[in-house]
Order: sequence, then structure tokens, then C-alpha cells
Amino acid sequence: MALVDAVRDAFVLLLTGDPVLWRIIWISVSTSMLGLLLATPLAVGAGYVIAMHQFPGRRLVIWLAQAALSLPTVLIGLLLYLLLSRHGALGSLQWLFAQPGIVAGQVVIALPVLLAFTLTAVQAADPRLAETAIAHGASRWRVMTTLLYEVRFGVMAAVISGFGRVISEVGCAMMVGGNIAGETRTITTAIALETSKGEFAQGIALGIVLVAIALAMNGALMLLQGDAHAARGRS
Repeated sequence: MALVDAVRDAFVLLLTGDPVLWRIIWISVSTSMLGLLLATPLAVGAGYVIAMHQFPGRRLVIWLAQAALSLPTVLIGLLLYLLLSRHGALGSLQWLFAQPGIVAGQVVIALPVLLAFTLTAVQAADPRLAETAIAHGASRWRVMTTLLYEVRFGVMAAVISGFGRVISEVGCAMMVGGNIAGETRTITTAIALETSKGEFAQGIALGIVLVAIALAMNGALMLLQGDAHAARGRS
């Protein structure tokens, strides 16, 4: 009965527009979107350069980028905490226990996901695309935009996967954000807090939102994959 009551209360919180609940959701979504917006150009550009150019240490860079996918977010949070703390190298920014610190963490977490997906997509592209563009006198910028357009479905899949990664992480957000109510409390940190307090209604409500976001992200990814197959079928 206690579980049934908690689920009922969770839906009441969602449907009545509880301001505390929706503030938590807004902080999570806004910081994740901003972090993704900042990380995407850097990661896509780096992924393209690594895929298209040979240089000393290239294999090492690819290995490090792929290894970073498995880096625990709590370790990223620890490193950022040390950098952003009062005596850290970036302590003067005063980002610790503030939303900019969370955004910085989201950027670091999203970068390897976006880079690895972009790298794979560009490497899988038909090499004749770039060769043809170069033969027609296209500039380096034009070659890059042409090739990235051809692999746009892979890049969009990278963005979707990156968003899912950053909005669902808890370790970095907890350490860098401090889980401050109304300021840095995200969906995942709020779930952890409410569960530890034995208050399950808000945790379940936020869990429902997180599952809904995950389903939406996977649905969008499936649509992109379908569009990619259809585009290849027409070509």
C-alpha cells in the first residue's frame, strides 16, 4: 500500500504542476541543453579532423577518446571539484556549487560521446565524397560541411545520445553542484536525496520524467535511423 500511495502522490505532483518538482526538471533540462550546445561544435569539429587527417599520435588520440566513454562521471566530478574549489586553478570563476559548474561537467561528459559518434560516422562515409568536392575546387570548410551533411544522421544520433548521457548522470552533478534546492538540484540528485530520506513520491515523479525523456530520446534515435535507411535507399 505504501508503494501505491507513493505512486499516486507522484502523479499528483506531476499533474498539479508542483513548483519545486518542475524547478528541478527545468534545471536538469536547461543545464543539459546548454552543456550539449557548448560541447557539440567542439566534439563534431574534433571528430571530423581526427577522421580525415593523418598525424603523429592519431591512434593514441582515438584510443583516449573511446576510453573516455567509460570514464566514471563521479571521477569527472572529482577532477572538476579540485579545479573549481577555492584553492583550485579555476577557483576564481566561482562555479563550484553553481549552475555553471554543472554545465562545465555536462560539457566534459558529453564531449567523448559526441566525438566518438562523429568519428565513427565520418570514417564510415564514402571517401569519394571528399575527393569529389576537392576535385571541384571546394575549400576545406566546404568539404567539411559537405561531408558532415552527408553523415548528418550519425551526428544527430551523437547529439541525442549525448543528451541522454548528461541528463541521466548523478555523480558529477552531485559533487560539482552540491544538490542545492532551487539552484543546482537536478532530477538525478533529487531522486538520490529523496530516496535517502525515505520520501518516495517526488523521487518516483522525477523517475517517471527521466524514463519519459529516455523513451523520447530512443524514439528520436529510431526515427533518425529509419530516415537514414530511407535516404540510403533513395541514393
